[in-house]
Amino acid sequence: MNVFPLIARTVTFAMASITAALPSLAAGASPLPLTKDGPCPSRYYSSGGYCVPQSDARHAIPKIGACPSGYYSSGKYCVANRENAAAVEKRGACPSGYYSSGNYCVKNRR
Repeated sequence: MNVFPLIARTVTFAMASITAALPSLAAGASPLPLTKDGPCPSRYYSSGGYCVPQSDARHAIPKIGACPSGYYSSGKYCVANRENAAAVEKRGACPSGYYSSGNYCVKNRR
């Protein structure tokens, strides 16, 4: 049995998940590229399999249902209305310093 295709798919999925999560985890830093899923969000451009932020881009996250508060919909992504709005996919209870907003945990403003 050749397990290489299974391992390759697992690694690819893991890398895509990490890449998609990094922009929201990097609040305070410049937005990072997102794994491309259809047209890129506002202020991002396509480069290979990624959506790359322009210099004036806001943080974006993959859209899972409705966008969280503080974000607007842009295709299959949610884009922050303000700079440094951190949001992560909700997996159980939100961590300390975050509040629940639909399928996301959004960082409280300081």
